Amino acid sequence: MGSLDSNNSTQTQSNVTKFNPLDPEEFRTQAHQMVDFIADYYKNIESYPVLSQVEPGYLRNHLPENAPYLPESLDTIMKDVEKHIIPGMTHWLSPNFFAFFPATVSSAAFLGEMLCNCFNSVGFNWLASPAMTELEMIIMDWLANMLKLPKCFMFSGTGGGVIQGTTSEAILCTLIAARDRKLENIGVDNIGKLVVYGSDQTHSMYAKACKAAGIFPCNIRAISTCVENDFSLSPAVLRGIVEADVAAGLVPLFLCATVGTTSTTAIDPISELGELANEFDIWLHVDAAYGGSACICPEFRQYLHGIERANSFSLSPHKWLLSYLDCCCMWVKEPSVLVKALSTNPEYLRNKRSEHGSVVDYKDWQIGTGRKFKSLRLWLIMRSYGVANLQSHIRSDVRMAKMFEGLVRSDPYFEVIVPRRFSLVCFRFNPDKEYEPAYTELLNKRLLDNVNSTGRVYMTHTVAGGIYMLRFAVGATFTEDRHVICAWKLIKDCADALLRNFQ
Repeated sequence: MGSLDSNNSTQTQSNVTKFNPLDPEEFRTQAHQMVDFIADYYKNIESYPVLSQVEPGYLRNHLPENAPYLPESLDTIMKDVEKHIIPGMTHWLSPNFFAFFPATVSSAAFLGEMLCNCFNSVGFNWLASPAMTELEMIIMDWLANMLKLPKCFMFSGTGGGVIQGTTSEAILCTLIAARDRKLENIGVDNIGKLVVYGSDQTHSMYAKACKAAGIFPCNIRAISTCVENDFSLSPAVLRGIVEADVAAGLVPLFLCATVGTTSTTAIDPISELGELANEFDIWLHVDAAYGGSACICPEFRQYLHGIERANSFSLSPHKWLLSYLDCCCMWVKEPSVLVKALSTNPEYLRNKRSEHGSVVDYKDWQIGTGRKFKSLRLWLIMRSYGVANLQSHIRSDVRMAKMFEGLVRSDPYFEVIVPRRFSLVCFRFNPDKEYEPAYTELLNKRLLDNVNSTGRVYMTHTVAGGIYMLRFAVGATFTEDRHVICAWKLIKDCADALLRNFQ
């Protein structure tokens, strides 16, 4: 080990003795500076290419190999943010972002996150922060009421809800609860007989969660769907597969139904699937990560018909209820089953309230122990905007998507592949119905690449039922009618250019 230079050592000592990581007045100054930066970023976000134009590994060429030994000013750091970080960002908040599903934001949620970080509460049990636990319980009942969920899912009834990070966590937790309950009856040695079900449109994380829960990969059923049924899961087909599994000596365990699949926003028939699940003692989870938020509007509540037959239900407010990442709300009918599967009770967390069972300890409703005060975001959203404005926000996005759908349908060179239910339009460029399917697919791949390469719009694609299609998802907080109209014009221009080049 070499010795430090004496001058550097003296300078370092000077910096260390003055070190104060949270000086309230310095924080006040820097926080104002950061808010100004964020507000300017939001104001000017349209000036950036939506899809980042950098190449893999670009950032390593611009940043040093090691962390700085001495502190740097916030001004210096923010210059690097502007120079090196922003060019590598795909701007999810851009009004021209029409890819995937949106990650929605709002002033109220941002302020709620500031409060969350302010308190920095680690609310693993009630005693660790009573307000944190009790506000989450209240907010989960508020949202359940907005969705008109039955009392069996609410704390004011016989159930309850919890805020998870993502749908993946929600499904893994419910899978473990369902698995442990079933193994109590058939014995742990029979875990290899457990079978889980979903459709080929169920989110890809489902298979990952099943494997993490110990389900044998050969027992994960992805049931085929078709365009004729709008890619929804057929109860009749499912019944045949379940009956065949039972006849083979296997044990049906879990069914994941979806309200608004990622590819096409397909909707599985919850009521009919619920009847089948109850008949075979299958735990039914309804994943409404995207579509569920729309069900606060009466005209969309029909898609939750039969939800009383489900064992658990989840949706993600960060997709459509303006809450920033990450936020997944999960409700269960029987909290005791979930708690039994996930509870931990080390000596250092024991306390009278928890021992008496008079409080909710959310560490026993999730995989991890620590958790953030996420309910503050939803509390501020609901109080600042009210249900009426949240419904208006959903309807505005749906209206813009309907407008885009109309533009697509009005052009004989384009076609809508599946019915639009929410704010996603699945379509493709098909200028000649005599083209071979492979050629039509190639045209659409080229079209998507050409549109995205402009930096003016970002869309994605999917394949369902063997059909390659483009996805246009409306929902970014800043999107207005003019952005949708300009996006369509760009798509048209790129399609026209493509036709000229291919002819």
